[in-house]
Amino acid sequence: GHAGARPRLPRIFEGAQPYSREFENGGVFKADGFVSRSLFDLYSNFTFFLNDPKNGDGFQQHDSRLQNGANAQYSRPHKVSGTMTAIFAGGGNWLDNAINVGLYPRIGRTPTGVTTRANARVTSGSGYVQENLSFWTGRLLVSGGLRFDEFRYVVDGISQLAGRWQGKGAVAYTPLRRLPVSLHLNYGRGINSADARGVIQRPEQSRLATTDFYQAGFATHLQRLSLSGDFFLIDNSNAMVYIPDDGSFELKGPSRAYGFEAKASLQLTRRFAMNGGLTKVGNAFYRGTSPARIYIDSAPRFVANAGVTMTPWHGWSGSLRMRAINHYRLDGEDPSIAAAGHTVFDMGVSKQVYRRAEFSVSFDNFTNRSYFETQNYFESRARPTAPVVARIHGTPGYPLTVTTGVTFRFGAK
Repeated sequence: GHAGARPRLPRIFEGAQPYSREFENGGVFKADGFVSRSLFDLYSNFTFFLNDPKNGDGFQQHDSRLQNGANAQYSRPHKVSGTMTAIFAGGGNWLDNAINVGLYPRIGRTPTGVTTRANARVTSGSGYVQENLSFWTGRLLVSGGLRFDEFRYVVDGISQLAGRWQGKGAVAYTPLRRLPVSLHLNYGRGINSADARGVIQRPEQSRLATTDFYQAGFATHLQRLSLSGDFFLIDNSNAMVYIPDDGSFELKGPSRAYGFEAKASLQLTRRFAMNGGLTKVGNAFYRGTSPARIYIDSAPRFVANAGVTMTPWHGWSGSLRMRAINHYRLDGEDPSIAAAGHTVFDMGVSKQVYRRAEFSVSFDNFTNRSYFETQNYFESRARPTAPVVARIHGTPGYPLTVTTGVTFRFGAK
């Protein structure tokens, strides 16, 4: 498929005024706010001539929005039962989106009609409290928190409300001080909100979905070597799935995924360090579909990254980075329909050419590998008279890209 993004008449203003005040009891109050104005158009064509053999199926997504928000938090250290140390935190967030959103058929960059168009107002407010406790001079750490988010959707004067509670808790335990290994258990709940376009196109669907995340793992630091690993279980009340035909998101039903992840870093010498990590999903499926199980598609089951970093040495510094994903299924019921994986390398080098000047060059995909950033499987018609065929559509990744730059520093630092 083909998707092209071209910002038109960008008008973006964003500012933040952080505020912080400390009190005699050790408490700290923090607040900040922002305002953002954006105008954006995305031009896409995924199915070519499937529905309109004469003009093609190209469409334009328009998004013009004014955003403003604010955050506030108060935290204070205190004692529990006179011996245990603790930190209390509480606060709230506010976000307001005024959005003009539309979907239009188009030829080239010229709209030929209106599929959907509306003025949407999406606002959200939240409040939270959290307590962190420390036992046995830091060998046992316990934390818990509770949060509530309320969303309000107004589309062309019609208002809807949706709210969810979220809880979280964590325990970290270090059995022996002479053995720097800590064990941890974590639980947290997050929420996903349907976007403005999804609210307009699918007014009957759920507005919010929850994600419950469970994790058990370890972490250790042995002189130059650091290791961590964990097992995880993720339950979604509604999996959010991208619909390439119109560029929207749809909530498809409850799902479950589980697997493990690991990270490591090694200080080879004073100047060279290595790091890497991987995530392996053992299974990901829609709950309630057994025995004819339907699996979650269009998501890699294995992701890895690694890198070597050189800190400044005679004015030189640099890094080599690798990122990889495996092939993954594109159909929930047929495992033979799969996307290709890829492994991509990026490299960057910089040299201090003067006390206040630095030259840098970066090579993205420096092996010039051909790969696809995204891949989807659906029906399309390549030409007006061609047959309708279900096929894999891909968005190509960037080829070898070289970027150079010079940095100048002024002032005392």
